[in-house]
Amino acid sequence: MDEKDEKELNEDVSSEQEETADEDVQIESDEQSTEEESSGSSELEEKQKELDDMTDRYYRLQAELANIRRRNQRDREDLLRYSSQSLAKELLPALDNIERALSIEVDTEAGENLKKGIEMVYNSLQQALEKEGIEVIDPVGEPFDPNYHEAYTQVPANEDQGSNEVAQVFEKGYKLHDRVLRAAKVSVTL
Repeated sequence: MDEKDEKELNEDVSSEQEETADEDVQIESDEQSTEEESSGSSELEEKQKELDDMTDRYYRLQAELANIRRRNQRDREDLLRYSSQSLAKELLPALDNIERALSIEVDTEAGENLKKGIEMVYNSLQQALEKEGIEVIDPVGEPFDPNYHEAYTQVPANEDQGSNEVAQVFEKGYKLHDRVLRAAKVSVTL
């Protein structure tokens, strides 16, 4: 073989080796792209799951915030609605004393005039309390309700009374809207 043939043979062999190397690189490249696609797919799934979790958390936090706002609004309304509660509780003993003063019998004109003045003060105080939503619980003849009445004694029922009825009120009760400030102290029929 002469040099020319050898050269051609070497070129053929080297071109075959290059083609084989190219094929190996192509196969490796295909394998890598398949691995990258599968790892990219799992990464995408992870990211999608993470996004779903964050979206769910976002909606939960939004709902919680809305609940907090509603609760705060309700608390503010209750605060305004029941703002006079502590003052009313402090005034109840004074009202009781005024009622006791009004129940006293007087036999002089000066005593009558004094009683009329006390009655006017009592009425104006009652009106002011009613404006604030304070109501009297005076349950004579009504069925006993432990939410509004405090039983002190039990008495036998008359013919016109049923059992478990309020027979007598020892001390009036008061409520502010739907809250009981003081339960009425009563005697209950058997």
